[in-house]
Amino acid sequence: MATPEQVLKDNFGFKTFRSGQKEVISRVINGENVLAVMPTGGGKSLCYQIPALVKPGVTLVVSPLISLMKDQVDALRQNGIAAAAINSTIPQEEVNPILRQAYEGQVKLIYVTPERLNMEYFRYQLNFLPIDLVAIDEAHCISQWGHDFRPAYRQLKEAIDQLKSRPNILALTATATPAVQEDIGQQLAIEKDNFIITSFARPNISFRVVHPEKSTRRYIREYLKAHAQEAGIIYVNTRRGVDELTTYLLEHHFAVAGYHAGMDAATRARVQDDFQFDRVSTIVATSAFGMGIDKSNVRFVIHATAAQNIESYYQEAGRAGRDGLPSEAVLIYHPNDLRQYRWFIDQSTADDDYRDLQYQKLQAVANYASTPECLQQYIVRYFGQDCPPCGHCSNCTDQRNVQDITAESKQVLAMVQELHGRFGKGVVAQALTGSHSQRMNEIGAPQLPSFGALRNFSKQEAASLIDYLVAVGILQTVGSQYPVIQIAQDGWAVLKGEQQVTRRQEERPARSQTQVAESPDTAALFELLRQKRRELADKQGVPPFMVFSDKTLHDMAQVKPQTSRDFLEVNGVGQQKLARYGQLMMDVIGEYLAGEN
Repeated sequence: MATPEQVLKDNFGFKTFRSGQKEVISRVINGENVLAVMPTGGGKSLCYQIPALVKPGVTLVVSPLISLMKDQVDALRQNGIAAAAINSTIPQEEVNPILRQAYEGQVKLIYVTPERLNMEYFRYQLNFLPIDLVAIDEAHCISQWGHDFRPAYRQLKEAIDQLKSRPNILALTATATPAVQEDIGQQLAIEKDNFIITSFARPNISFRVVHPEKSTRRYIREYLKAHAQEAGIIYVNTRRGVDELTTYLLEHHFAVAGYHAGMDAATRARVQDDFQFDRVSTIVATSAFGMGIDKSNVRFVIHATAAQNIESYYQEAGRAGRDGLPSEAVLIYHPNDLRQYRWFIDQSTADDDYRDLQYQKLQAVANYASTPECLQQYIVRYFGQDCPPCGHCSNCTDQRNVQDITAESKQVLAMVQELHGRFGKGVVAQALTGSHSQRMNEIGAPQLPSFGALRNFSKQEAASLIDYLVAVGILQTVGSQYPVIQIAQDGWAVLKGEQQVTRRQEERPARSQTQVAESPDTAALFELLRQKRRELADKQGVPPFMVFSDKTLHDMAQVKPQTSRDFLEVNGVGQQKLARYGQLMMDVIGEYLAGEN
């Protein structure tokens, strides 16, 4: 029987395991139930793919997304590993041959949806197979406290218990708070000792928050100009917003496409393929796009509107830099972004506890958008861990002029005091800017001493300042459904003149955070190798990153291998890829070196 280390090197082309992988794999091979919490791009797939190749039987992979199944099956086949998917896109007459191949040992991994596994007749068919392991991807979907609850996941344990081979369970997720981890463990009978939780930090991603003084569209236009030829995703929270931004960017001659659930299935499939195959560099999409995308060379993710919770934001932002190369996640924040989400929670029929939790999650997003601390550190703390400052997010690298905003902060604090802490951010902002709305007259705001004290601010700028003061602990929000603004302990010190308040201003988009540091000749060879990869991918009808990741190509350009032995030293090259592509890529390298000489 091959060892996990042998499989890692021979099949996947890696010399060492990433953090947590070896521990998860050894426990899975030992027949234990395990929960693995690893960041997106942290190598979760290998945690069940390697045991599948080491163990004698079949591994069943439960995945919520059909498109992701196809990508993973295609990627495994590129590495010479027999895998198949059974879902609603597979004709019924093809299901039995797949199961027969699995019975005969020709297919080691079968990807299924949770709904398929919950079908009684399908489980009857599975009982003819020696299923060793059931891997449950996106396991946070099982928890009602998670951000992506899916009822079919709640039935999985019952379905797995009915399999005669009594397989062990591996649950995997990138975004689970401690409460969600506990819920997953209870649902799937995983002991806390078998929770393998690696750091939530994504050191290769530079997080950035932007409070645009000009229009969001103009910022995005300037950003895309600075990041030409790079793959990216821009998230917008409505279908209409996607259509309008896509039209605007196309009018300005950017290679973009829109994607949302309102499009027909054929159009969505075409857009997804165009992105995967590098025919379109940027996708403008709702959150419907991305979970089914396994594209490793996404260099940036922009949220043109805020996500409704940190879990969703981190999952979507984490689609950048899955190959480990420098990438960027940008949140363009407007104080009104969260109003729509708050309305949805208000209309929800869920119980009070659940709604209160959602309101708290919204507040965490507002705090993230305004905090002056390291953004990576803020996110990691949200998930119950700690890490040192990352050194490269927009807060850590902030070189902008620091403005003393003590005077303006005092005006805000005075207004909150005059309103006796009974009103929310919108009312406070209106009163500060001297609004003549009916609401102001109803509460007698025009008679207050601080009414109109920030008349030179727009309502949006005043709300943004309030958000900032909440994030730095000078103000605080009290209550969930209708949070009111009150003065925090540090706020009283500011009012008394014992503490100053400073804030930095907006900067222009730059490209440095998505660039690999390498010499000009290595960069030139990388481009030639990238062209060859595109040619090989087109011939086979697979996305280029499945042939070799960008990280592998950069390593190849650096190492410049000329023999099979040297080629196997390149990160991400196993025996199968050496046999299929080694000589072709080494020919490109040889020609380049000959031209240099």
